[in-house]
Amino acid sequence: MKQGVLYGILAYLAWGTLPLYWKLFQSMGAWEILAHRIVWSLVFVLVIILVTKRWANLWGAAPGKKLKGALLLCSLLISANWLLYIWAVNHDHVMEASLGYYMNPLISVLLGVVFLQEKLAKAQWAALAMAAAGVLYITVQYGQVPYIALSLALTFAFYGLAKKVVNLEAMFGLAWETVFVAPIALLYLFLIQAGGTETAFAMEWWRIVLLMLAGVGTAMPLYWFAQATKRLPLSTLGFLQYLSPTIQLLSAVFLFGEPFTMTHLISFALIWGALVVFTVSTMRKKSAAVPASSDLQLKKQA
Repeated sequence: MKQGVLYGILAYLAWGTLPLYWKLFQSMGAWEILAHRIVWSLVFVLVIILVTKRWANLWGAAPGKKLKGALLLCSLLISANWLLYIWAVNHDHVMEASLGYYMNPLISVLLGVVFLQEKLAKAQWAALAMAAAGVLYITVQYGQVPYIALSLALTFAFYGLAKKVVNLEAMFGLAWETVFVAPIALLYLFLIQAGGTETAFAMEWWRIVLLMLAGVGTAMPLYWFAQATKRLPLSTLGFLQYLSPTIQLLSAVFLFGEPFTMTHLISFALIWGALVVFTVSTMRKKSAAVPASSDLQLKKQA
């Protein structure tokens, strides 16, 4: 349990502090940063797999066209999510990005209802309604839909849905997801290099080194998250996941100077309330299910 909490905190701290990392490359375009992230992630993961002598396991981990199709979908969704997030951070939309990741668990639940026929309690439906009210409020007040937040939440929620089909070990999953898009990333980097518009290698040497470490920064939180999921109940992991958008929100206000207005407060409060209602309802539902299953087991033994 303690190890699981530690792994979970490490993963969500890393994801929460990513805006500080991407801000170091603000002079670069989002597409160029994304291309480097994909390439160096693939390099790092393949080195790990090679060192641990699991090369044969990698190729055998995704048999059949259906699984490879699901992996391709995962690849496209996570690439879109990375691009949106990098763009949001480097265009001073960190607060809206944090809003997206607060919304993500609730949208994931809604996708579970729509695509997996999962059932929700009344309190859980009320939580979804509160979150929708939060999005609607900020939309009405500012006269525009929070596209960045919704896009981040939707791409990551659909990515999670696709991962349910894939169900691969974290390193293998990331390897396959980056394999699909790495040729496009390499082609893009070659074209901007040939056109004289690349900016990565015009930076200071230490920034270039940090950019190359994007692979480590991408793979390690996924590994920590995978270790946490093995050791922790989902209710505990559910609480920990709010650490990341909270750090992003605090960074947006106190480090990057983004305005936090009364409109933001009301909208965020509705979504925070929705998360509290949903989490409490889920925990009660699970705690009620445990005694029922125990009674059933005792009856079978009797």
